[in-house]
Amino acid sequence: MPKPSLRRLIDLPGFAELEEKALMNPRLADADAIDNFPELDELSRETFGITAAEADEVARPDGWDRIERKAPKDQIFAFEDAGWDVTDARRRPLRTLEHFAPQLWLAIRGVAGSLPFHEVNEDQDDVADKMAKDAAKFLKDRR
Repeated sequence: MPKPSLRRLIDLPGFAELEEKALMNPRLADADAIDNFPELDELSRETFGITAAEADEVARPDGWDRIERKAPKDQIFAFEDAGWDVTDARRRPLRTLEHFAPQLWLAIRGVAGSLPFHEVNEDQDDVADKMAKDAAKFLKDRR
């Protein structure tokens, strides 16, 4: 059975534009940027149904691992295991990930908020399967 495609956070409405804005204004990625950039809360509410401040107030269930407090680069593989790609084209964590990680984790785990609808392109799975088969054939032929 083919592995399902990861849902890319940057492909959701508003995230690519926000990343581009953070590239032009690195201050947008700072931890205290929420106060100066209301578009962060607006995008969070539109996408996940809760803001960062509301996510901080949510009581975590027993055994919560505080994954949302780890460095963004340390969360990449955990997000991938949960079905989400939170990186840019160069496989670096999104600049604004710290502003959205708690909301995304709460939604993924069904604690608070909601996951956005994101249509997965099944053709991507077919391409990935073909590439994997071609790579395996290439390695086999080299022996």
